[in-house]
Amino acid sequence: MDEKQGNGAVTRTVESIHIGRRHRNDLGDIAALAQSIDRDGLLQPITVTPDGVLVCGARRLAAIKQLGWTEVRVWVRSGISTSLGYMLAEQDDNVLHKPLTQLEAAALYREMKALLAEDAAQRKAATQLSTEHQPRWNGHAESAGPLETPLGSARRQAAEMITGTSSYTRLEEINLIQRTAEDSVQSEDLRQVAQEFLDEIRDGAPVHPRWVRTRELVAAATADRDVLLHRLAEEKLAEIKAGKKPKRRTPGADAPAAIEPMTVRAFVITWTELGGLCASTDPIAIAAKLTEAEADMFFAAIERWSQFADHLREALDQLHAENEAPPRLRAI
Repeated sequence: MDEKQGNGAVTRTVESIHIGRRHRNDLGDIAALAQSIDRDGLLQPITVTPDGVLVCGARRLAAIKQLGWTEVRVWVRSGISTSLGYMLAEQDDNVLHKPLTQLEAAALYREMKALLAEDAAQRKAATQLSTEHQPRWNGHAESAGPLETPLGSARRQAAEMITGTSSYTRLEEINLIQRTAEDSVQSEDLRQVAQEFLDEIRDGAPVHPRWVRTRELVAAATADRDVLLHRLAEEKLAEIKAGKKPKRRTPGADAPAAIEPMTVRAFVITWTELGGLCASTDPIAIAAKLTEAEADMFFAAIERWSQFADHLREALDQLHAENEAPPRLRAI
């Protein structure tokens, strides 16, 4: 495989590293970078797949080729998805494959952006440990800062490699919806809405309106959690003022606790507020802007609370019957 181990990195022959067509063609001032590497050495190894396909470091590879190196230190990056590995290995613009869907492109973009950010962080750490910085990202005249890949540059590079354009806005919007659908902190209803948005995007629906609505729902859910935490804090403070001692922590208390049921006070406050909102909310205005997924979420929640109301009514009737039942006579 033309590899040998050394100092935490693998040494590989330069000619064994394969460059796919998706790496940028305009590499900037390679001569200055080559001069720096010749003077200080290669501070940050190039990143390749186990098959030797270049992942990060096209400029560094071009510089060492200019210097005539035959071997170079590389990091072998495992864990890269098969789809991204194939994409990085493509050598021809005319490779026949099915065009990526928006969700597929967003997933590959997210993976590539993370790899580029990881590489940039490692290079930044390497330059901070050196006696002097390597040339700037875009050459000496572009910036006064040390060598680094800003987040915007990582986004643009990842977008160019995956889609062929530098626009990453839509990819970022899809990824926010994806993160919401996978976020265990969010409610099951909100995650379901986000997943339905993704399904709609997969079927060709526009991304931006669903991204806007997802952000609104996440913001609303965060506000609701803040209100609930405030109420719980008030209840705990009231208990302390009433002289109740806080519960002693037991071994294993750091483990995630199950969600406790609503207190009677929290239940009354919540439904009092909801009752007031219901009277002042126009259903026609809500219907005009509500998506089908959001409406389904609302009706599903109402159905669950309707079932709760039936059980609550049965419990109240049973208590009422028990309170009105005549006392039983006991034989002496």
